[in-house]
Amino acid sequence: MNAPANILHVFPTFAIGGAQMRLVALVKGLGEEFSHTIISLNGDNAASRFLAPGEVNLVAAPAASGSLMARLHRYRKLLRERQPDLLVTYNWGAIEWALANGAVEIPHIHIEDGFGPEESNRQFPRRVWTRRLALRRSQVVVPSRTLEEMALKVWHLRKPSIRYIPNGIEPREHFRTRLADLDLGLPPGRPLIVWAGAIRREKNLPRLLRAFAPLKREASLLLLGEGPDMAAARAEVENLSIGQSVRFLGRREDVRDILMQCDILALSSDTEQMPLVVLEAMDAGLAVASTAVGDVKYMVCEENRPYIVQGSAQELGAAMRTLVADRSVRRTIGVANQRRLRQDYAAQDMIAAYRALFRETAEKMNKGLRSCA
Repeated sequence: MNAPANILHVFPTFAIGGAQMRLVALVKGLGEEFSHTIISLNGDNAASRFLAPGEVNLVAAPAASGSLMARLHRYRKLLRERQPDLLVTYNWGAIEWALANGAVEIPHIHIEDGFGPEESNRQFPRRVWTRRLALRRSQVVVPSRTLEEMALKVWHLRKPSIRYIPNGIEPREHFRTRLADLDLGLPPGRPLIVWAGAIRREKNLPRLLRAFAPLKREASLLLLGEGPDMAAARAEVENLSIGQSVRFLGRREDVRDILMQCDILALSSDTEQMPLVVLEAMDAGLAVASTAVGDVKYMVCEENRPYIVQGSAQELGAAMRTLVADRSVRRTIGVANQRRLRQDYAAQDMIAAYRALFRETAEKMNKGLRSCA
């Protein structure tokens, strides 16, 4: 029996997030054909708690201090020592590892899930040129058509090197955490709007709070997550006098349980690509009111698309108001969203696509070794 092919995954962080939870699903779905080593460049490995002991090997990152050349030297040294069958890097924060690998030539896949607030409106020329250089011989995976177009038209990567693999999730029929048990103290009978994510600048939670303010007597808003902008979000709730209808639930591991008991998912981001929480909300049968970022408008069912709006709080608020006011509309949309999720964004399809790509890319090393023998 052949030993499993070893994949070295380099993340800017392995904190809980969409890309990290996708890898958790892949590790479990791919089984024993591959082994996995993870380097979290900032040392945060919080997402590893969703994996069983022994499912992955966590390795400390080399020091990121010193000049670029010094860092690249350390990264090359580690790559040569470990000689993984496949190197997988994630997003801009790991791009230096792609550069370092140019001198080592381990088969390489780069997965790009999106951008931070600094690139929400435009791409920095230095980063564009770095991506062109670092990824010219790599396979590049994107989960959205928006990113696929950017890779072709802005980064000028070769079309055969780009793989569009949409995210997928396992359907869920039942929940364990009951909202009634959380003692939220909200007025009964109101529709529940839910937001979930890291409370960071690019998520633009103040936009959502301003959009929600006119609805404070008609609906309730649950906010799931933590982050550096938490204090600012709480201050905005106080400034808008909406605290009686808003609840901060913090970071939770039962987000899908809570989604399944809500009515509307709201998304207010400045930048997204294929948000995992939208897929989870679709599976839960929710209508989605969102800013038109990334592929969100194309992810949801056709009936939901009028509620994917441009970036003003007024437009987002109007979309939420219509859904809050009409129970039959949001239920019709929710049923159609769930049907679309289970037809087009199944976890098994995502896992099969990654398995094929990992096999194909790792084979390059085996062929190279055989040709040198």
